[in-house]
Amino acid sequence: MPRTKAILSWSGGKDSLMALWKLPTEYEVVALLTNLNQQQDRVSVHGIRRYLIEAQAAAIGLPLHFVMLSSSPSNAEYEALVENALSPFHGQGITHIIYGDLFLQDIRQYRDHFSQRLEMQTVYPLWGLDTHKLAHEFTDAKFRASIVCVDTTQLDPKFIGRTLDNDLLRELPASVDPCGENGEFHTFAFDGPLFKQSLQVTFGETWLQDNRFLYCDMI
Repeated sequence: MPRTKAILSWSGGKDSLMALWKLPTEYEVVALLTNLNQQQDRVSVHGIRRYLIEAQAAAIGLPLHFVMLSSSPSNAEYEALVENALSPFHGQGITHIIYGDLFLQDIRQYRDHFSQRLEMQTVYPLWGLDTHKLAHEFTDAKFRASIVCVDTTQLDPKFIGRTLDNDLLRELPASVDPCGENGEFHTFAFDGPLFKQSLQVTFGETWLQDNRFLYCDMI
């Protein structure tokens, strides 16, 4: 029986990677779709340089497409650009989009309603899973990801640039979700079972945005 072809919403972080890893076999990912801040030439929210996300997709072996966003798009602008990016896939009969969300119900409801307007169906391979178990499953499987953004109102800046491993998970405060689902931190994955080859990465300067979000430049 042929598998259902789908697009995967891709940030380059561990949740996107785990969604691909945990995806039921009935689905086939045909492309990754990433929001890109076109002024900064970086992945929106995560702050990853474009060439790194391109190298990551190549290492995983999937085509990568971008939604080109302004630095502060309105909701109407965002939705119009996403619709435009998804239109070619919809025209090919691809009507499923995969997300790595874990438990934030309001975000899921927004995605579901928006996708329904576009006649797309949403898939959530990680939904409702225990985030403590999932984080340890990720590290135990030898995936490697580093923290590239910290919300300093929720997590100590000392965690910026750290690789997500069992030591780090033990150090996280009890108030912080181990998968960062509440926006406490964001990651970039660079090695693991789904990679054809590891990405060789180092860290450059850090910068604070909106007096709250600390970023570390990965190069």
